[in-house]
Amino acid sequence: MKKWIMQHLFHSYSATDVTPDTSKIDQSQFKQSMLFKAGQPHYGTIPKPTSVNHLLRKRQSNGGLIEMGRPYMHEKSMFTASFLPNNGTELDRFPSKLFCGTYSQDGNVFLSACQDQYLRLFDVSKGQFKLFRAIKAQDVGWSVLDTAFSPDGCYLIYSSWSENIHICNIHGDYETHSALDLNPSQAQFCAFSIQFSSDNKEILAGANDGNLYIYDREKGERTLMVDAHEDDVNAVCFADSSSQILFSGGDDGLCKVWDRRMLSESNSSPVGTLAGHSDGITFIDTKGDTRHLISNSKDQSIKLWDMRCFSSENAVENARRAVAQQEWDYRWQRAPRRSRRRILVKGDTSLMTYRGHGVLHTLLRCRFSPKFTTDQNYIYSACATGKVIIYDALTGQVVRTLSEGHGSCVRDVSWHPYENKIISSGWDERHILWEYKENVYYDSDMSDISEDEDGSDEDDIFKTVRRSRRLKDKREQSRRRRGGGRNRTDVAV
Repeated sequence: MKKWIMQHLFHSYSATDVTPDTSKIDQSQFKQSMLFKAGQPHYGTIPKPTSVNHLLRKRQSNGGLIEMGRPYMHEKSMFTASFLPNNGTELDRFPSKLFCGTYSQDGNVFLSACQDQYLRLFDVSKGQFKLFRAIKAQDVGWSVLDTAFSPDGCYLIYSSWSENIHICNIHGDYETHSALDLNPSQAQFCAFSIQFSSDNKEILAGANDGNLYIYDREKGERTLMVDAHEDDVNAVCFADSSSQILFSGGDDGLCKVWDRRMLSESNSSPVGTLAGHSDGITFIDTKGDTRHLISNSKDQSIKLWDMRCFSSENAVENARRAVAQQEWDYRWQRAPRRSRRRILVKGDTSLMTYRGHGVLHTLLRCRFSPKFTTDQNYIYSACATGKVIIYDALTGQVVRTLSEGHGSCVRDVSWHPYENKIISSGWDERHILWEYKENVYYDSDMSDISEDEDGSDEDDIFKTVRRSRRLKDKREQSRRRRGGGRNRTDVAV
């Protein structure tokens, strides 16, 4: 019953944007680059094939579509579009809430972090999900909150409510477990976000004291502490493999861009600021091209940014005022009704805004889809209602909602770098594997299930029941039109 109510209160958290504003992204280099790579420079969207046979006929009639016996990148991404994950299978169940779950860069290892204070490493090569190491976390306050793999795949780091980041080996007969002291200036300290530099020499952290920290692994000490944000720093990442450009996002609602070569404790000014969110930022992911990034926010949206288009001082001030007007606590309160509407921060320089997922309870993650299989055509996000939401990066439309899996908040979600698989990690203590399965179809038309026209706050159980019945009737009608038999499985979007 609890799961049923949560699923059908989706619109109470964040209404799906049926007609996203694409005016900025339509004129951007981001879109032109993606269309060019897709082989469609003269069309408004990346075409989605109707069938695999269509692609095979196209390849056969156009001999130039094969390069050295392998399909071009845009062909692979078009194949993937036809087989997006649509079916969930429980991989494992744990004794407490799951906070982190990510694939390694080579896709052979999956790292899980649970509130029971254990980090678990699974061998996921060759289609298996086999536990090969369980690490008892040290110095844990409440839970492990973030993890990261080293670029060489030999180590992992994790953070919690502690002044230390901990580093452990992944492989080997013996376990190494070391504490890296960030030497913060306050007692109640937590590094909410951590990441290795690409050369493996430094660790970047963002913390609840508003500071950025850099730990030098060769020197064995913290070498930099920068006053970065006016509130908690919830997200940090490197722009690309050069490790020279850094991104950070905080509860002040701002994304900041930093140049590592210019950064020092005496010079703590960012290169630029990206303003447009009306509430705090929970996560940042980079496209890896030194230009584009996405940010997830408590204003119930994801924004796509071009770091070459910084915001003006007026826009930054407008964003600060919008964030200051927020009077709710996302950890235990329902998102205010106004967050379901398009809130425009004057001077917003983002290229695109994606709406359709809920951001509540914890620092939910969002990411670009993998380059190898999808050419990063999608943006996918965890959701407070137990779903995984997949957006078309160019149109902002929700192309897939994975909903028949978790019974409560999904905090982390990770797409395999080389296979068409997604693993989600939820507060219902489960990892769910999402793969494509035949005969599972989605009734994607939920846009007409709207809120009351008068804007009233009627969101009780009776309203939920009415919505559920309308949705059930709509799916039944759709099944009859399609001539579906008893063996077909309904999965609601």
